[in-house]
Amino acid sequence: MKLTKILDQDKLMLSFEVFPPKTDTAFESVRHATEEIAKLRPSFMSVTYGAGGGTSRYTLDIARNIKASHGVPTLAHLTCVSSTKETVRQKIAEIREAGIENVMALRGDIPKELEGADRSHWDYQHAIELVRELKACGADFCIGGACYPEIHPESPNQHEDIRYLKEKVDAGCDFLTTQMFFDNNLLYNFLYKIREAGITVPIIPGIMPITNGNQVERAIKLSGSFMPQRFKSLVDKFGTSPAAMKQAGIAYATDQIIDLFANGIKNVHVYSMNKPDVAAAIQRNLSDILG
Repeated sequence: MKLTKILDQDKLMLSFEVFPPKTDTAFESVRHATEEIAKLRPSFMSVTYGAGGGTSRYTLDIARNIKASHGVPTLAHLTCVSSTKETVRQKIAEIREAGIENVMALRGDIPKELEGADRSHWDYQHAIELVRELKACGADFCIGGACYPEIHPESPNQHEDIRYLKEKVDAGCDFLTTQMFFDNNLLYNFLYKIREAGITVPIIPGIMPITNGNQVERAIKLSGSFMPQRFKSLVDKFGTSPAAMKQAGIAYATDQIIDLFANGIKNVHVYSMNKPDVAAAIQRNLSDILG
């Protein structure tokens, strides 16, 4: 099922993100974890794609299995950074052959070994070029894109960031999923600005449950997210106790989601990090709200 049909429904829903294994030996444990999350019957599940395509060969295997074994709609990530047109077109053909209808079009992170390298000769510089490739391939994909409620780390300012986002949507994005954020007011402000800019596609907020104190530094590095004092205090108090930090992190994420639902958001995407227990705990906290 295309996500546009799911997002058009008038009910509150959760979706979850999982990632493929990095090695053959880890495949079974990852498959099991993703199936456990699929058993929660989320509105859909997204499967990520490694930087530079590092874990790309497993993305379709996991997405196909989730769809086939549990009937959960899947969203396959696809990145284009440092890839040739030939490689990307082959990946698109494989997605199409696998029967996956939803694709998340991303530039992707620059591989460490290519940081600082001359990118002028690369076939793809930005995600917008991948969106255009997906639209031109002849397949009727539902195409998603990423957006940053604060600002893309490489953008000079938010105005330019939103201008580029509008161009990406105009190129063919059917919906957008946000990078993680920890202050809902940042999202509400962002939504006002992009609607003013003429971006009308559905926006799915992305929530990252921080269940380990060590995740904080990585989350900031990945997203540049602003950490509100309330969240910093939580980490300071419970960060050294794994059990307490896990419970507090789930509670904080749940609180964010409840506030989003209360303010008109219908579908929230949880970066569940292949953790069925975390996904299940959040869903359980929202059982009566989700209905």
